[in-house]
Amino acid sequence: MIKALYKISLTVFGLLSAVQAQDLKEVSRAEVLDQALEQNQSIKISIEAFNEAKGDYKQSNAVFLPNISVSHTGFATTNPLMAFGSKLNQEILTQADFNPDLLNNPDQTQNFATIFEFQQPLINMDGFHQRKAAKNKMEAMALQTERVKDYLAFEVDKAYMQLQLAYKGVEVLEKALQAAEANYQLADNSFKQGLLQRADLLQVEVRVSEVKNQLRSARSNVKNASNYLSFLMHDETGAILKPVDHLQPNVSYMQEDAMVPEERADIKAMALATEAQKSMYKSEKTTFLPTLNAFGSYQMFDNNLFQFGANGYIIGAELKWDILKGTSRFGKSQKSRATYEKSKLEYEQYVSKSKLELNQTNRLLSDAEHKLELTALALRQSEEALRIRTNRFKEGLEKTTDVLMAETQYAQKQLEYFQTVYDYNSTKAYLNYLTTL
Repeated sequence: MIKALYKISLTVFGLLSAVQAQDLKEVSRAEVLDQALEQNQSIKISIEAFNEAKGDYKQSNAVFLPNISVSHTGFATTNPLMAFGSKLNQEILTQADFNPDLLNNPDQTQNFATIFEFQQPLINMDGFHQRKAAKNKMEAMALQTERVKDYLAFEVDKAYMQLQLAYKGVEVLEKALQAAEANYQLADNSFKQGLLQRADLLQVEVRVSEVKNQLRSARSNVKNASNYLSFLMHDETGAILKPVDHLQPNVSYMQEDAMVPEERADIKAMALATEAQKSMYKSEKTTFLPTLNAFGSYQMFDNNLFQFGANGYIIGAELKWDILKGTSRFGKSQKSRATYEKSKLEYEQYVSKSKLELNQTNRLLSDAEHKLELTALALRQSEEALRIRTNRFKEGLEKTTDVLMAETQYAQKQLEYFQTVYDYNSTKAYLNYLTTL
């Protein structure tokens, strides 16, 4: 009966594997990275944030370029002043219009005006500094976009390694299940021959059940890791991804005394953000200075719609100096200076924190490298111990509990080794991320 159940179990697992294989999609690290850089939503959001900053910078062109507008208005009035002025603008005044009765009680007068107006900034120091701040912000956002791409490359690399680790976990546990079921067959035969007690056979059955539960969890981990990698790629096909590369230690060379580069995209972006705040502070200070602007208009008047019977123009310049606006400008200047000083401190803190992260990561990498050597040695030792105990168990020279313990230890050491490889590789990837320009 128990044998039949195991056969059914193996058949079910085989069918599940076949169904899963239909949805499998093999991917390489390079393919995943290319698609992620092209489709990832975080990058698209960052690009739109840059476009926002670019739009703000284009708005600052108003510091140099004129404002030009065209309007056509019409009205009817019996207001004495408006009626007289409208006729004067239309150049249709006659001697009779100076009659006091007509001046005081005019008939309804129509006036239609087409006006072309322009305003040309000449000297606006606060606007110049605001434009410079907008440019710094735009350049900072461009660098932030580059840093988002760098982080995405690291995150994809780490997620790909997580997927490799998940598949290794399934592989280890599938082999452990095969070994546990083989041991069960040996134990069952020994039990039927009266060479093994029922309690020992039950221990082997418990071990088989444990491995099956672990295998189920490992397969769920594969799906979770695959789903996260698909999320980074913005892949909505629902396919289960499978890496074409196997998890193994990354032996690529790393510079031991690597430093945090000041030219790193995010650090440069922080520096530009500080410069932007400095420009805004200068802008607030220069609001105390006068501004010079030119203006002009060309006007056409008539008493009929869209007719241009008379015309004239106005051209001039305005030098304006707001000497005092309560205390608002003083408050704004003080706030802008505090924001600038805070930005400088945040930049220094960010660089200091980056250096701290680099030092910590270097130590983590050194520890992971040492642990990798020890876990590799422990794996070889546990494998040899399992081989010896299994051979002795087949000959009836080893206890069931000792074989189960050796088998469990070997599976644990395999999982521990691959986890250590993942830790080592991911730490190395993060160190590369911290030192990438």
